[in-house]
Amino acid sequence: MYSMLLTQNSTPIFRYIVWIFGKVMEGIFLVLDKVGIPNIGLSIIFFTVIVNIFMIPLTYKQQKFSKLSQKMNPEIKALQKKYEGKKDQNSQMAMNSEMQAIYAKYGTSPTGSCAYLLIQMPILFALYRVIYLIPAYVTKIGDTFRVLAEKIISVDNAEFLKNSGVDTIVSTVNAYGRTMTDDNMSNGVIDVLNRLSSSDMSVIADHYGLNGLTYEGSEILSTLNSAGDIIHRGLIDTYNNFLGLSIGNSPWYTMKESFAAGKYLVVLVAVLIPLLSGATQWLSLKLAPATTQDSGNAQADSMAQSMKSMNMMMPLISIWFCFTLPAGMGIYWIANAVVRMVIQVIMNKHIDAIDFDELIRQNSGKSAKKMEKLKAQQERMNAYANMNTRNISGGSTISGKARLVASGDSDSSSSGSGSSSSAGTSSGGSMMAKANMVRDFNNKNNK
Repeated sequence: MYSMLLTQNSTPIFRYIVWIFGKVMEGIFLVLDKVGIPNIGLSIIFFTVIVNIFMIPLTYKQQKFSKLSQKMNPEIKALQKKYEGKKDQNSQMAMNSEMQAIYAKYGTSPTGSCAYLLIQMPILFALYRVIYLIPAYVTKIGDTFRVLAEKIISVDNAEFLKNSGVDTIVSTVNAYGRTMTDDNMSNGVIDVLNRLSSSDMSVIADHYGLNGLTYEGSEILSTLNSAGDIIHRGLIDTYNNFLGLSIGNSPWYTMKESFAAGKYLVVLVAVLIPLLSGATQWLSLKLAPATTQDSGNAQADSMAQSMKSMNMMMPLISIWFCFTLPAGMGIYWIANAVVRMVIQVIMNKHIDAIDFDELIRQNSGKSAKKMEKLKAQQERMNAYANMNTRNISGGSTISGKARLVASGDSDSSSSGSGSSSSAGTSSGGSMMAKANMVRDFNNKNNK
């Protein structure tokens, strides 16, 4: 796999997620190629199905959390009302303790929904990255474009591509040609070629003589007649063709070109992609469980409100983007929404069958056992600390008594006096010696 625009990323975790999804996409395309249908549109659909199946456990946990939160909210609100207006430290500590107990009872956490969303975000960004620049991840498609790139570089080092004077080509180079540097020219040219419309690619092909170039014995570019219709479909158009559309072109571009050529059926298909994208997004969001708001947790409530606003705008945004982005993105959004709806219907039936009251009782029991275990550990630690304190205090008392006996019994026999004095001196000296050692050690380390 070659390093191209958007292929590699310096962010450690994100880079590996993209790499994994790229391998999945490449595997799907190679399987389709083996059975004689090397098609990017179908690859995107199968890719979307696999990724959504992979994310089912995360989606399930998120929705189960949402259901538990709905049942938990009345207790949270009652607790807030109980401590309403109490701002002293003791009251706040007591409120936080009782709040944690409620969350433990239901087996949830204050940041649970946020955590699930944060996990999903890099996955979604990785999906877009793979789909938006497939030649960077599917080696065979990238190598097909590389034949064209090497021809362009051999002619004039891509000077015409960078200074063609054609507005649409210039804008494409400005947007995707950042990697067209001396040490990365081939990859940079591929980035630009992958984003060119069919008419712009035709201009570049005529200037550089790209027609007739082959990869693994097949022509890369299609052969066109004088009217611009395809006589023989090349590899790139074979990869990109989906329901009569080139998914490398935007629906807006396809609509204009097809309408001018009188291909009204193609115009209809091009219009349907954005409309279906918006409709399926809307239906998918309607089937999803409502995001819990007014839960009592400011962070979670803010996130829920943001998600609600975004969900309201997403269908309209997807329609606009699908008109202007390559049709492959629209196909992905439609496939993703349809797959999510199917999974959502199945998941809703499963979640509705869960006895949440029993689940709450189980969570409450686990929480009680955990608290008992923590309490037992704390009691053992306190007992150990008290035992050490008694040992130290006892040693000091004995030493003191020995010193008193040694000083007070001056009329005793020399052996007895010597013995007592020796014991007192030994005990006191031992304690003093240890104290001096500790003092010297502290002084040494504090310098």
